[in-house]
Amino acid sequence: MSYKILAINPGSTSTKLALYEDERPLVELNLRHRLEEVTAFKDPIDQLDWRRGLILDALREHGFEIRQLDAIIGRGGLIRPVPGGVYEVTTQMKYDLRHAQMRHACNLGGLLAEQLAHTAGIKAYIADPPVVDEMDDAARMTGMPMCTRKPIFHALNHRAIARRHCREKGMGYDTSNFIIAHMGGGISVAAHKQGRIVDVNNALDGDGPFAPDRVGSLPSSELIKVCFSGQYTREELLKYVSSKGGLVAYLGTNSVMEVVQRIGTGDQRAAKMLEAMCYNVAKQIGSLAAALSGRVDAILLTGGIAHSTWVVDYLRARCSFIAPIEVYPGEDELEALALNALEVLRGNMEAKGYA
Repeated sequence: MSYKILAINPGSTSTKLALYEDERPLVELNLRHRLEEVTAFKDPIDQLDWRRGLILDALREHGFEIRQLDAIIGRGGLIRPVPGGVYEVTTQMKYDLRHAQMRHACNLGGLLAEQLAHTAGIKAYIADPPVVDEMDDAARMTGMPMCTRKPIFHALNHRAIARRHCREKGMGYDTSNFIIAHMGGGISVAAHKQGRIVDVNNALDGDGPFAPDRVGSLPSSELIKVCFSGQYTREELLKYVSSKGGLVAYLGTNSVMEVVQRIGTGDQRAAKMLEAMCYNVAKQIGSLAAALSGRVDAILLTGGIAHSTWVVDYLRARCSFIAPIEVYPGEDELEALALNALEVLRGNMEAKGYA
């Protein structure tokens, strides 16, 4: 028996869709949204009906009706922390997505999946949302009890790349140790220990390496001085931390490709800043080697920045003494979502409850 699955990945200016029949992609669509279209809505959640209509129109244009589907799975949102896995969208999850801890388009994934699935009379799921929390207690503690570390990261792609590596190398994910660095607009570096993600930085709002548009970890006293300088509002600083820091703050761009091109023309400032970013990634990888007691089977580099030979060569030079380095450039979150739903439909994995 074959299964047809729709995967939905909403981003800030796009809605990506993929129709799968078992492991085979049938249609992949990228519905791009003009900036003036999305900014017309006060909150990403307000885009729900609009995006649902776009999805239905796009599917009809390709001769596909949602009643032909067996399951719909959406990108996970910023719900409460949960262990990794596949979750059926429930009433409580819908409430938590609508009232999430932060505004982000990813919160639409489960809501879009549920509304479409309800119409089709099938189940809706999410998988490995950004708030997957399997951290060891020691990893979440800081020197300030009111400020614990919270993981918000590229959990879906992390786990998909780990499993892909295991399939290709004939390894077991539940018996292996990996350090995985997902490098995109945000950078998350995680320790995968025998099937659990036991330590990872918060790649969204201030932790770990600085990234193309995020500030990463900061000296605490200096940050406090900036906060009380009177030069910035609370909202301005929060936006700086999550989208206007990193390479953007120094070089005015979040494109590593553009930075590498500048380096090729002799731009020494560009070279200095990209090296600093990569240096911080290398340090994060090194610290997680210690978290795994030096028992690391492989270091896996993924995300859009992993396309850059400049970056990959730098990290190889810094970190190859720890473990073999394998590169899986880009990300395929739609495939990861579809394959997770397929495992549930085939009975190889049980969808977890969310209450």
